[in-house]
Amino acid sequence: MSSIKSPSIRVGVNKGKTYYWCGCGLSKKQPFCDGSHKEDKQGRKPITYTALADKFILFCTCKETQLPPICDGTHKKIE
Repeated sequence: MSSIKSPSIRVGVNKGKTYYWCGCGLSKKQPFCDGSHKEDKQGRKPITYTALADKFILFCTCKETQLPPICDGTHKKIE
């Protein structure tokens, strides 16, 4: 896994906009996909997230969440 400094990243999302969350952990543009998954030997791909409202979302960066792409606090169990 990459050297992630924070277990989640707070992002303002816009209603109706689709975001592509990095599911492999290789992206240099965390929490979003930059196409690095093409090099992922495990075949992990990005997850699409379409915002239902203008608001802030905590996107997971540990990639262990049970609610991808939203941080569910799982990082606290694996730290």
